[in-house]
Amino acid sequence: MHSCNMIQLLIAALCCTIASATQCPSGPPSTNTTSGGMVYTYPYPIRYAQLQTQHQSLCQAYMDVSPPSTANTSYSGPQRTVVLLHGKNFCGATWNATAEVLLSQGYRVVLPDQIGFCKSDKPDAYQFSLQQFALNTKTILNSLNLTSVYVLGHSMGGMLATRFSLMYPDLVAGLMLVNPIGLEDWKAKGVPYLSIDNIYTTERASNYSSIRGYEQATYYVNSWKPAYDVWVNMLLAVYNGSRAEIYAFDQALVTDMVMTQPIAYEFGGLANTPTLLMIGEKDNTAIGKQWSPPAVAAKLGNYTALGRATADAIGENCTYVPFADLGHAPQIQEPDRFHDAVLQWLGNH
Repeated sequence: MHSCNMIQLLIAALCCTIASATQCPSGPPSTNTTSGGMVYTYPYPIRYAQLQTQHQSLCQAYMDVSPPSTANTSYSGPQRTVVLLHGKNFCGATWNATAEVLLSQGYRVVLPDQIGFCKSDKPDAYQFSLQQFALNTKTILNSLNLTSVYVLGHSMGGMLATRFSLMYPDLVAGLMLVNPIGLEDWKAKGVPYLSIDNIYTTERASNYSSIRGYEQATYYVNSWKPAYDVWVNMLLAVYNGSRAEIYAFDQALVTDMVMTQPIAYEFGGLANTPTLLMIGEKDNTAIGKQWSPPAVAAKLGNYTALGRATADAIGENCTYVPFADLGHAPQIQEPDRFHDAVLQWLGNH
């Protein structure tokens, strides 16, 4: 047989093997599965969507929680659902406090872990894109027969929530963004390219000190509370888990994704989508700032300016709520103020 034909047959066989290799966990949903190479107990039972994606069969973890019968609400219309989208250094479980508040007000909540993150599969090879994440998330919602949702996204999850709303506007009843990244085009502002291999080396070296140091400087305005350690330890459970090496490589691919797929130019497309934009203005997050020349780094991550410019770009349908004294994660740093803003906006929409 000709060698080229043999190679084609081998590739076809490999693709078939990959596509049928992964079977998602079966049985009653559990809060403490070790799926995704992560030993960490979640606040709600974990379910799985079997995705046929990029010649692979992958398991995407998510939580789907209905409100209790004791929910404090006089609302009598159709079931309202909020989809909570996590950031790069987070998991669906990070939204626990927000989910509890929403559930108490009668909202159903869906909390996915994106592919490559936390309890979801860590593929050895995957084309990470915001569009792919949006499609994967919609696949979950389709399986739950959800046709109208509110979407709440933080950090990278804010980028994803924006992309999701642009792709599926008829599905999105309202969009809530919390310190989304991608509000500026870092590469256009002079951030030099760093290879995926170099990013991987940094990701693989992550430890308690490096994770806490980064979070303390950007998320919490150089303050620290013992309660924040839970989120550092959550990340360490993945970085030190059984899929640690491939997780670090996937995270390098995700970093390249957010570097090369800014949403800064597309907020005008949300003009018809009711949007709540919440910005902790002490945030200074800018992917690539740490490897940029000082003159470039100095002009990145000005969220006071970025937040207001983004609200203007979205237009009259945008409600802008600044938190002048908070950093990248206002939902963790000052949850009561954050939840008041969310519930007030939802009550008006």
